[in-house]
Amino acid sequence: MSLKKFILKLLGNIEEYLAEALLACFVVLLFVQILLRQFFQYSLPWGEELATYMFVWFAYLGATVAAKMSAHNRVTFQFNFTPPIVRKVCMALADLLWVCFNLYFVYLSYDFVFNRMNLFWKSQTLGLPMKYFYVILPIAFTLMSIRILWNNYLTLVKGVNLVDPETEEIEKLKHSATAQQ
Repeated sequence: MSLKKFILKLLGNIEEYLAEALLACFVVLLFVQILLRQFFQYSLPWGEELATYMFVWFAYLGATVAAKMSAHNRVTFQFNFTPPIVRKVCMALADLLWVCFNLYFVYLSYDFVFNRMNLFWKSQTLGLPMKYFYVILPIAFTLMSIRILWNNYLTLVKGVNLVDPETEEIEKLKHSATAQQ
C-alpha cells in the first residue's frame, strides 16, 4: 500500500480508530479500578474521572462515525409512498437543517471553549484544564457536518445509494430466509 493510500485511509477512518482506542482504554481502566477495589481496597483517584471523559469523547466520536455510515436514526417510513426524487429532496433538506444546527453548535461550543472558559477551571482529580475535555464539542460537530455533506455529495451528485448498516443486515437476513424456504 502506498503512503498516499495509507494516509487517505487513516484520515478517512480517524474517528473510528480514535473511538475504538478510547473504548478499549476506558474499559481497561474501569476493569483495573474494579480489580483494585475488590482485591486491594484501593482505587485510582483519577481513574473514574478519566474514564468518564474518555466515554464522553467516545460518544461524540461515535456520533461522527454514525453520520459517516448514514446510521443515525431517522423517520423515513413516509417516504415509501413518495417518488424517489421527493425522498432525495426531503432527505437533503433535513440534512441541510442538521448541518445548520451543527455549525451553529460549532460556533457556540468554540466560543465557549476558547473564549469564555476560564483557564483556571480544572478537573477535580486530574488537574487538567477543562478546555481539553470540552474541545471535543466543536471537533465532533465539525466532523459530523463534513461527513453529512460528503454523504449528500455521494448521494445527490455521484448517485451512490447509501444504506445504513442495520438496513443492510435486515435485507441480508430477509434474503437468506427466502433462500432457505
